[in-house]
This record gives sequence, structure tokens and C-alpha cells, in this order.
Amino acid sequence: MRGQLFQLSSPQVRERLKAVLDTVPHGFEVIIREPTRTTKQNSKLWAMLTDISRAEPEGRKWNVETWKCAFMHHLQWQMKFCQSLEGNDPFPVGYRSSKMNKRQFADLINAIYEYGEKHGVRWSEPVEVEL
Repeated sequence: MRGQLFQLSSPQVRERLKAVLDTVPHGFEVIIREPTRTTKQNSKLWAMLTDISRAEPEGRKWNVETWKCAFMHHLQWQMKFCQSLEGNDPFPVGYRSSKMNKRQFADLINAIYEYGEKHGVRWSEPVEVEL
């Protein structure tokens, strides 16, 4: 049996899922989770991070990856810091935004928007958050 993905978007899909579950052999796994970020959310994230990077708020000349890490840290997204191979600057690990669900990703976009508004960032696209 091959894997199947069901997005519970209607009563008909829910009924189809129930029917498929009755045919699944013992020992198989079923995972139910919130959907991950959308392509639209991801595009918005990188546009906003680029806008913030260009604005250099508080004199911070960070690249977009560094800004992303800072905002994920601000939202208490689980990450840790490891010592570099040379023993100097630590680097973050565990900050993959691709693991976020749609709601968590919307929270990240909102945090970036709020910070940018406080620091006069000019957005390159309209600010609206999709859930």
C-alpha cells in the first residue's frame, strides 16, 4: 500500500478517509497534523526578511538568514547553539522554518511585521497574513 495524504476540507474527504482507514493493514502508521506553511507564506517571509535586511534597523547589517534566526528565536522556536569548528563564534542549529505549520508560520510573519513597523521598514508588498 502506498502512502496517501488527505486534507480534511469537506465532509466527503472525511468519509473517504474513514473508508481508506478500514482497508489499512495492521502495523501501518497514521499521522494527523496541521498543514505546513504555504508557498504564499514562504514567499512573503523571504520578501519581508529582505525588506528588513535592507532597512538595517538599529544598525544591524544582517543577512536574511540571520534575521530569520533572530525572529524564530524571538518566538522561542526551539534551537540551540553549537561551538564552531574553530572554537570561536557559535552558530544556531534547529531553526528550520520548513517544520512550522501554517499557524506558526503566520506567527513568524506577524512578529517580523511588528518589528518592521516599529523600525520604519518599508514593505515591498502588502502585509496580509494567510492562515
